[in-house]
Formats: sequence, C-alpha cells, structure tokens
Amino acid sequence: MQNNVAIRGLTKRFKDFLLDGVTFSVPAGCVVGFVGENGAGKSTTIKSILGLVRPDGGAIEVFGKPAASLSKGDKNKIGAVLGESCLPENLNLKEVSSVMRSIFEGWNEERFFSFAKKFALPEDKKLRSFSRGMQQKAALAVALSHGAELLLLDEPTSGLDPVARDEILDLLYDFMQDERRSVLISSHIVSDLEKLCDYIVFIHGGRIVFAEEKDALEEKYAVFRGSSQALGALGEEAVVAYMRGDYGMTALVLRDKVPAGTPLDRAGIEEIMLYYVRGERV
Repeated sequence: MQNNVAIRGLTKRFKDFLLDGVTFSVPAGCVVGFVGENGAGKSTTIKSILGLVRPDGGAIEVFGKPAASLSKGDKNKIGAVLGESCLPENLNLKEVSSVMRSIFEGWNEERFFSFAKKFALPEDKKLRSFSRGMQQKAALAVALSHGAELLLLDEPTSGLDPVARDEILDLLYDFMQDERRSVLISSHIVSDLEKLCDYIVFIHGGRIVFAEEKDALEEKYAVFRGSSQALGALGEEAVVAYMRGDYGMTALVLRDKVPAGTPLDRAGIEEIMLYYVRGERV
C-alpha cells in the first residue's frame, strides 16, 4: 500500500518537551486519527510534516519524497487546517480567494464559494468578525478547494456545534471517495474519529503508544469490571492498566489473554487512552 505520509524516528527537542522517535504512516485511501492529550506532540508532528517546525532527527516523506524536497506542485496537493486561525483576518472571503488563486495552481473559486454558501459564511465581512467556528469552516473550505490529495487537519472541528461537525464529517467522507487521497486528523472529539477513521495513532508524552487499525483496537482491547481478587485472577499478562473505584476495580485488558467466558465490555478509543494515561500498571 502506498503511503502519502511516512514518518520514521521523528525527533524534536524543546526546552521542556521531547518529541521522541515518532514513527507512523498515512496510507493512500485512508483516514488516520491522531489522538493524545494536550501537549502530547500532535501539533508539533503535523507542523513538522508541513515544514513549519524543523525536526532534530528522523525522516518525513510525503508522496514518496523527502518533505524538505517537495516541489511547488507537490505542496499544492497538501491542504491544511491548523488549530489556530491560519487565514489573514483583515481579508474577506473574496479577497481570500484572490490570494489563494495566486498561491495554488489548482484553485477552484467556484468550489470555494460553494463551500462558503454551505457553511453560511458571509463573503464581504472581514474574517476577524467571524467566530472561531466560522474561521475553522473558512480554513477547511480553502483546504478543500485546490485539488488536495492530502489533508492535514489539526482540531478542524474545534468550536463547532454537533450539526456543523457532522457536516464536516460528510465533506471528509466525500473527499475520501478518491482512493489516492488521505487525511491525517487530530481531534479531542473522539466520537468523530470513531465514525471517520481507518487507523488510530495515539501519542502520549511525545512518544507513540500505538498506531493500529481502528477495528483491530476493538478486537484487541476490552474493559473488565470486578473485584480486586477477580482482576488478579486474570493474570498480569492480560491487564494493560487498571483503576480503583468505589465499587471495585476496572481494567483495560487484552481480549486474547483473558480466560474464555469472562464478562467484558467494549473499550472505545477514549477509554483506551484514559487507561494508558491515568491507569495504574500491574
């Protein structure tokens, strides 16, 4: 399978943080969800792909080429929405379109204003008058209007209500109908990622905890609930992490290590993250 992004051993040192050997891929035809708590390294990784942060080590390839060697045409095939406002706030949408036409060879003004109409964005008002959610919609409209084959989205649904988030998920579904395309999306709204993603990459404290197919995670992990004695009977090899509650113990466990017939609950992505970050180890 061709990778639109391949990251190997990415390292970046800051005064109080280390992005440590990050390795994962974004295959063509797939949506990869990038999850982790605030400050885990998601934005630094995405900015490194875009060349906005210079890594200290490791390698990043985009469309099979070193990220630092991409041609203008290659860069035109990348659409990005970052967590902060990334469009000039002193411009209106008509002026934004004019600027983008001079930047992107494949700029499609008709498509851009179609998205603006769909998102109910006023064409003549300055972006500074837009709410955060409206600015996110405008940035996404830009990202989807110049023939991108790779979308890098850092919290693109932040500040949006559930209806608007659902609209954006529909747009991303449409975008992915072309099997050459890929999306790397970070979000704290894990339910959105569970609907959309093929793969989940979990980063914690600057290190990748896992990078796996979403469906494989549900097959691999489960939640056990019971007494401390019952938990102990499962065996250390079955327990990833556990928490103590008022009414007993809960634990993230490996399904294939638990004795047959043991009652287990489904482990969602958010629960898996929670146990890895806050749970106690055996």
